[in-house]
Amino acid sequence: MSQRKKVLGAVIGIIAGLFVGALLRNYHTLEIVSMCNSINGIKQNSALDIIGLQSTEWPTNSQNTLVLVGVMTAKDFLQGRARAVYETWGRQIPGRIVFFSSQDSVATDLPLVALKGVDDRYPPQKKSFMMLHYMYEHYIDRFEWFVRADDDVYVRTDRLEPFLRSIDSSKPQFIGQAGRGNTEDFGLLSLEFDENFCMGGPGVIMSRETLRRVAPHIPSCLKNLYSTHEDVEVGRCVQKFAGIPCTWNYEMQSILHHNSSGYRAFSGTLKSKEVHNAITLHPIKQPAFMYRLHAYMLGLSAQELRQHSLLLHRDIAMATSLLQLPQINKNLAPGVPIFPQDENNIDYLGDHNVLDLNRHRPRTLDELIQWDFIAKSLYSSQHPNPKRRMESSIKEGLSDVIREIMEHINNFSRQRGRMIEFRELLYGYMRVNSMYGQDLILDLLLVYKKYRGKKMTVPVRRHLYIQRSFTEIRVREITAQIMPSQASVNQAEHVSSVGITKQPRDPATSFDRISHRVKTLFNELERLTDSIGSNLKEKENKDRVVFILPLSGRSETFKRFLRNFEEVALRQEDQRTDLLVALYVEAPESSELITQLLNLRARYPGSRINYLPLTGNFSRGVALDRAIRSSYCASDDIIFFIDVDMIFTVQSIDRIRLNVIRGRQIYLPIVFSEYDPQMMGWQAETQIVMQGSMGGYTSLKNFALPLLPENFSLPYRITDENGYFRQFGYGLAGMYKADLQRPDLKGFSTDITGWGLEDVVFIENVIALNHRGNQRLVAIADGRWDPLRMRTSGASLNPKPSSSTVTGPSSTAHIPTIPPAVNGVEELIIFRAPDPSLVHIFHPIQCDTNLEEAQYKMCLGTKANTLGSLRTLDVQFSHSPALLIFGRSQGRASA
Repeated sequence: MSQRKKVLGAVIGIIAGLFVGALLRNYHTLEIVSMCNSINGIKQNSALDIIGLQSTEWPTNSQNTLVLVGVMTAKDFLQGRARAVYETWGRQIPGRIVFFSSQDSVATDLPLVALKGVDDRYPPQKKSFMMLHYMYEHYIDRFEWFVRADDDVYVRTDRLEPFLRSIDSSKPQFIGQAGRGNTEDFGLLSLEFDENFCMGGPGVIMSRETLRRVAPHIPSCLKNLYSTHEDVEVGRCVQKFAGIPCTWNYEMQSILHHNSSGYRAFSGTLKSKEVHNAITLHPIKQPAFMYRLHAYMLGLSAQELRQHSLLLHRDIAMATSLLQLPQINKNLAPGVPIFPQDENNIDYLGDHNVLDLNRHRPRTLDELIQWDFIAKSLYSSQHPNPKRRMESSIKEGLSDVIREIMEHINNFSRQRGRMIEFRELLYGYMRVNSMYGQDLILDLLLVYKKYRGKKMTVPVRRHLYIQRSFTEIRVREITAQIMPSQASVNQAEHVSSVGITKQPRDPATSFDRISHRVKTLFNELERLTDSIGSNLKEKENKDRVVFILPLSGRSETFKRFLRNFEEVALRQEDQRTDLLVALYVEAPESSELITQLLNLRARYPGSRINYLPLTGNFSRGVALDRAIRSSYCASDDIIFFIDVDMIFTVQSIDRIRLNVIRGRQIYLPIVFSEYDPQMMGWQAETQIVMQGSMGGYTSLKNFALPLLPENFSLPYRITDENGYFRQFGYGLAGMYKADLQRPDLKGFSTDITGWGLEDVVFIENVIALNHRGNQRLVAIADGRWDPLRMRTSGASLNPKPSSSTVTGPSSTAHIPTIPPAVNGVEELIIFRAPDPSLVHIFHPIQCDTNLEEAQYKMCLGTKANTLGSLRTLDVQFSHSPALLIFGRSQGRASA
């Protein structure tokens, strides 16, 4: 009997010892969970206040409870990455967002939970599990879905909502990009052959049922960690206690997209299929890239809303046609308008009658818009170079169109069991109507892939008829010293301060919802973009414009220029336009030129009219360089390089002031250049004689060559027959002197003598400077430059090694300093636009054979372009037997 008691006591002692041992082993884990649940005595209502959720909001009665996104961050990243997340996609979540950090973290303007007993050490297994446990304890019945995200992921919330609503949240779901580790991790993650995990970087999505099953077992999962990868351990825990693996779906690689480029991910172009198709994008290590990506996504959303609006307009136009309503009728029935607001209201939804592929109906032959032919080259009948290489802007536009069309075609590819891929643009036609938009006809080679039913892969050709409509004009007023983003914030504060509450619009129709979303979208764009309008201040005095004119001889032409300058710049109320002539005094007529200049200055003693004497052979580059460096120009003056053959108006000066922005933008107007008047007169005479033989005009009394203007305030008559806009001329340019003196810009070349080429070299220098923008993106990606800090502090703040315990991919301790060539340097945007008020008056061109080869070819090209329009040359060529014989002989010789 005593023996039995001893055995029984031993068994009881062993059981008690095992129980006490297990309790002691789990004590630390249970203590952590208890501390995380308490968090300084926070109750459930306080947890709701953190995310701004009302106690009466439940998934059954609220549209704001679809998903709760938990973002893991660190104390050092609260004012960087976390704030960038919250100010971009975080505010647009179809639910709520909450940030989780270490116990000492504080950010009063962020929905932040400081997990007690959790630090920022990497890898963050404890932080990840405690975040899931906190969401379970406080929000499990408040939301349908729960997302675990990092602070370096971007979420397209407009695509996340329809994606989640298409899946049953009442069932256990564990959605993410499935993985089993890379080659280096093979065999080290303790995964069975049928086990996987959801990669944490692109984000992990759990249904409410999944979190409900897993969260109570988090202490056990924390106790049994088999690797240092927190996403692997979370996946193991879900597999064990929820009984489901991560989604085995190849498509998740594009839905939850991970870019393997590391720190430089998404630092280049964003126009890619991966960016457009994804719901989440990872990693975005720098806050500046988060804002950049968000601004790009807002632009895509604007395009989608615009397209949706056009489709609705098209449906209305079709309905009114079927109802046989006149186009001028704005009512469906008496007292029932088509749109709730008329065109005089700010909420007017547009005119559906303009949606027509044949909106432009020419009444005469001159109004006919000709098509350009697209193949390997671009063929244009109205271009000075009829066959030319396609410009990069046209290539980019075609790529955008084709990508958008293919996305639209494949929208329902899953339901239809087929996929259509783009292979090649065979040929196409293009035209642009400045009133309506761009029309395209494209012949595409596609590949049709059917993967449901009878599988097949077939090449097909399809024609696309596309119309890209221009959007309406938007006008924003910028008040003195207030940025557009500040203006919107100030207006919101003013509304709340006076106690006015704007009632939300009742989205009764699809048009109302689109209008409301478009306005919200543009408000978001205004808040995020660094508008160049912030550099435009309303001043009592306008910026001073200094005309710099290189000159050698040409007294009669200079007399006309001075008369133009006197009438436009000196006789006006705004007399802040100066003239500086870089004059070669050794040239003939130089004394007469100086006399004319001094006489004008004597008549206007208060004006700043000066000349800078130069010697040697004429060089436009040298003349401009000496004038810029002279004391006649201050650093805050706008410098405008002009030629003596130009005529201009007051509007020309206004456009210079408007389009030149200090530190940001230079202005290169596209001027109108006159053709040879004698050639125009010959063509007119030929045409009139031909018409006279057919019973038309019998004399030349109705024809007049373009005359030099007597009143320079009147607009010059511009037609296709008397001139052309010189797209390849860069000699006229406006910019601030301070920008021109930047050491990295190099200024004008002084090694070029004679005619031309100095402007081309200067533009190439500006373009080379702007190419450094790619270097800045790389510098931002590498952490060597933080433009957000520079913008707020006004100085360069290079990141220093952190003293915290954060290590691994989130650390910036190893990042070097930014090179001086990149630090703080802004790009100079080249702004070009046709200016009909700037006209180059024709003069005979003599090309010196002693010029450099490049200069000589440019001179001959300019001389050829000024002969006349293509129609004029065609008429002259076809009516000249000598030219016809010469052309035939040249054709036979080339054959």
